[in-house]
Amino acid sequence: MYDKRKINKILIVDDSEMNRAILADMLSEQYEILEADNGIAAVQLLHSYGTEISLVLLDIVMPEMDGFEVLAMMSRYHWIEEIPVIMISAENSHSVVERAYELGATDYISRPFDEVIVCRRVINTIMLYSKQKKLISMVADQMYESEKSNTLMVSILSHIVEFRNGESGLHVLHIGTMTELLLKRLREKTDAYDLDTAKISMISKAAAFHDIGKISISENILNKPGRLTEEEFEIMKTHSAVGADMLENLPLHKDEPLVKVAYEICRWHHERYDGRGYPDGLKGEEIPISAQAVSLADAYDALISERVYKKAFSHEKALSMILNGECGSFHPLLLECLSDIADHIQEKLSINSLNRGSEKEIHNIVERLLSHKELASSNRTLSMLEEERIKFQFFASMASEIQFEYSVVPSMITISDWGAEKLGISRFIVNPSENQELLSIISREKMIELDQILRCTTPDSPIVEYEVELNVEGATRFSRIISRALWSHGDKTEYSGAIGKIVDIQEEQKELKRLKELASMDPLTNLLNGAYAKKEIIHMLYTYPENEYALIIFDLDYFKTVNNERGHVFGDRVLKYLAERLKSNIRTDDLAARIGGDEFLLFVRYDRNIEQAVSRIFSAMTGEYDGFKLSVSMGIAKTTTEGRKYSDLYHCADLALFAAKRKGQGCYVFYDKKNCTSNAPTTISPIDPSFEE
Repeated sequence: MYDKRKINKILIVDDSEMNRAILADMLSEQYEILEADNGIAAVQLLHSYGTEISLVLLDIVMPEMDGFEVLAMMSRYHWIEEIPVIMISAENSHSVVERAYELGATDYISRPFDEVIVCRRVINTIMLYSKQKKLISMVADQMYESEKSNTLMVSILSHIVEFRNGESGLHVLHIGTMTELLLKRLREKTDAYDLDTAKISMISKAAAFHDIGKISISENILNKPGRLTEEEFEIMKTHSAVGADMLENLPLHKDEPLVKVAYEICRWHHERYDGRGYPDGLKGEEIPISAQAVSLADAYDALISERVYKKAFSHEKALSMILNGECGSFHPLLLECLSDIADHIQEKLSINSLNRGSEKEIHNIVERLLSHKELASSNRTLSMLEEERIKFQFFASMASEIQFEYSVVPSMITISDWGAEKLGISRFIVNPSENQELLSIISREKMIELDQILRCTTPDSPIVEYEVELNVEGATRFSRIISRALWSHGDKTEYSGAIGKIVDIQEEQKELKRLKELASMDPLTNLLNGAYAKKEIIHMLYTYPENEYALIIFDLDYFKTVNNERGHVFGDRVLKYLAERLKSNIRTDDLAARIGGDEFLLFVRYDRNIEQAVSRIFSAMTGEYDGFKLSVSMGIAKTTTEGRKYSDLYHCADLALFAAKRKGQGCYVFYDKKNCTSNAPTTISPIDPSFEE
């Protein structure tokens, strides 16, 4: 049974069961033991347990993947930075020991084992790494407590002011959060204000001081439930200048960047972009961006908060009032930022409650400080890398693709979970050119050829596409391997492997055909869309010069009334019904397309009597659907009279349609240059009086 007191896991990797048993007997009383009989099994356990493993005891000579290759894999995945490795081997040559240390081993133990030496070195190594982690944790804790105290003092001071003003204790936090959201979005829109992460953090923190000048204002004015008199309002307006003076006259630290930013905010957060604010009447870019962002944040929070003189407005109403200029003039770009973040404001303000917001800010500061090189810890780096690995595996599984990673040293292919299942092989393939499992799928010659092609790539052109036959699930599949070569130092100093994916060409062709159909079709009616129809018509006009064609444009009469009176869902059903009628009344080589709204296009071939064909199609488009009487107006242009240029045919058919509309709708008109530019079309069908307005 597992002893809960054994908080450290040790992974013993050795192909000899006897050696593993000896080491396990020595260490099992104090540590939880994991065992692997080869390098591949060790890598799999490292993948599974990660940094839960406190130490690896690693043999060198093993089948499938030796100890050096395991060290290389641990280095590749950055495990070696967090998990110490003690090599165990009967080989004591200087070159072997030196190579082990170069690959990241912490210590080296020779066989036969001396129990005292093994236990002492295991204890020393685990203690050393444990102390390192503890030291990093202590530094982080001290920094955290220091920042917590600083933030607490700022919070207490600002809340004293808000308490006198009868405002919510969350007001200061909300201003800071809103300011941060606005400035981060502003940074995405422009680089005019040099808003790096540190500056945004400083402005957001300094926002807590925006109203400290109110400490000089009488509570009778601050908490007056009704409208302030003109004299009272003038007194209230002094708080911005008073707060700035307080900061400017500090005996110490007044030149600190945070104090300078706080001064800007205190003095000018009531200035307005059009120059109608106070106390100095600054205008536009004369107002520091820090004060402008806090001003907008303050206006929003004041509107959504209950005050002694008003009820709280809703989020939507507050946004409307600000964007409509009811709260004064603000920077246009900041108003855009407000609109952009509108959907997330309430969620962010809710998440950043008084305690959690402060905790989040402190943790962010500690993270930034710990990022300095002299305090750098592999914990954070490994955590981020582990997150990236998890995300990669997740997206690989969602993509349903055979993705792979190939490394030269050690010679190994790692295949995505979905890909390994699809191919019916293991995820980790060691020595690919000799692995029978892999060779049952692809020939050794093809693998060698692909490797040679990858070695001939350059950093400027690292991508290789290679077509090959694969034996998948007992059948030959024509596939394309798309690979990107990798080099050990970012340039072509040493070829180190490749990443890539395997694409089934037949499935790819099916998918391309499906995508092409999607790109060419109108999703509502399943007719062609206008762009694709135009392309096909131009092709037919020039490919078959012996054929004569008619281009027909028609639309539904009174369709707008249908949408207004019975809704767009019913309108869509009408359009789909009309499209089905259209498809059933044209030949297979005719083209039918929806070119917009309720407007359709037909391109039909004819020999002699085009009028008879048009009359038949026109009649099919009339009738009734679910109580709505179908009526269409058509314009027709023929190649025999208007030529074989698409733009001319379309223009003439459009003019003919316009002539039909002018005549009273519910008819079709053949284009005639003279009559279609006047009020007398050449051929008009009878109009059903029931369709007249």
